[in-house]
Amino acid sequence: MDKVKENIEEKKEEDIKNGSEQVIVREHEKSFSNFFKSFINGTLLSREVILKQFPFVIYLTFIAIILIANRYGAEKVVRNTQSITNELKELKAEQISVTSELMRLSQQSEVIKLVNQYEIGLSELIEPPKKIIIKEKE
Repeated sequence: MDKVKENIEEKKEEDIKNGSEQVIVREHEKSFSNFFKSFINGTLLSREVILKQFPFVIYLTFIAIILIANRYGAEKVVRNTQSITNELKELKAEQISVTSELMRLSQQSEVIKLVNQYEIGLSELIEPPKKIIIKEKE
């Protein structure tokens, strides 16, 4: 195994001396191939470098979970705000319609119609009301 590595290193050195750029391409292909193989085999996670970085990976995972939860919370607040805004618009429209109906019913002509309809026995004043004045005793 060591002889194979030595032969590969010697070939790399020879190619570098010759100025070949193919070495860089081959190294990149081999490194990607080795990474992919170690990822599939599961040996990537057992390397010491990866194990040293494990607390950092846990930290990043924790931060990602917090960010996801924060996003869901923000979306929930937005949905609640939109539903409350829609409800407020509906209530304002209802308030306007009720107010206009009340104004219509409180007109003098409408009051007279309702009094005559229900036969309450009230009649409209023909003469204006009289003002009562009380004099103070000295």
